[in-house]
Amino acid sequence: MLDKLADIESRYSQIEARLAASETYEDPALVARLNREQAELRPLMETYRAYLAAAEARDQAQALLSDPEMRELAREELRRSQEELPRLEHELKLLLLPRDPDDGKNVIMEIRAGVGGEEAALFAHSLYRMYAMYAERRGWRVSVTGLSETELGGVKELSLLVEGEGAFARLKYESGVHRVQRVPETESGGRIHTSTATVAVLPELEEVTAELDPADVEMQVFRSSGAGGQHVNKTSSAVRLIHRPTGTVVECQQERSQFQNRDRAMRILASILHDREAERVSGEQAARRRSQVGTGMRNERIRTYNFPQGRVTDHRIGLTLYKLDSVLDGGLDELIDALAAADQAERLRRAETEGGAT
Repeated sequence: MLDKLADIESRYSQIEARLAASETYEDPALVARLNREQAELRPLMETYRAYLAAAEARDQAQALLSDPEMRELAREELRRSQEELPRLEHELKLLLLPRDPDDGKNVIMEIRAGVGGEEAALFAHSLYRMYAMYAERRGWRVSVTGLSETELGGVKELSLLVEGEGAFARLKYESGVHRVQRVPETESGGRIHTSTATVAVLPELEEVTAELDPADVEMQVFRSSGAGGQHVNKTSSAVRLIHRPTGTVVECQQERSQFQNRDRAMRILASILHDREAERVSGEQAARRRSQVGTGMRNERIRTYNFPQGRVTDHRIGLTLYKLDSVLDGGLDELIDALAAADQAERLRRAETEGGAT
């Protein structure tokens, strides 16, 4: 690990030197790339340099133990450094784990009512509200790109575009089957019903793949609605795309021009179709390993929202919080932080196991 870190530090020093050179700024694209790479490596380098400083402090303290006048001070310094080194080493291992290449992307989120009829559709709407409020807390932008509602205000299907730093890195843990246990308003006997809704979280593709044939896509235009000034009322800039082979519908109206909305809608459509094809291809392999390790796919129950007890339980990590109202109002950070920590721990365990095997 230390050899790898030394190589990375050498690269980091090269980046620092190039950014300090005046001629580098004649190429704005190069500057942007170097700044991006430096920002990605900075947390790792700061931790690595803190680790080296702690190791040096330990070695110096050990050397001073033989000096009667410095012995007590050396013992205290040795104790501090020996406590600090394992913590820093653990942080370095986590920072060296391969980064999900999709973490920096925007999110396509699909919410669908599952088992439970109208109650499931109302629950799907509650999930949409929860994610919209969470996005607002994080400073992300949310746009509805497709919506099918019920007469009572529930949601049959809903697709969202969530734009913002770290959106996929946080929301990717929400993909799966969400279950609600509560007494519906239409239930006269006071019985608790169980309903479900599915959530799919996809990274937005940065460009349309060749597999999406424009001839299969029907485009409709309409006037944008909502805030935005007179522009949205006078021009048909909003775009609706219909993928004929699958019936998939995507709408986009947040951009100012029809061209921009069409380009964004095509990328959203490509993201959805890409995910469905990847899921289909992986289905056969998933079936072979399902009995051993589970699928990890969206047909598994991941979380239960129990209204009578006011609790939320995430079944993947066995975490229960008795703060249902707070969670449904967008207070998801405690759950997502715990899921991210569990994911890191599992990836670290696998990396150490594979490293030991080699």
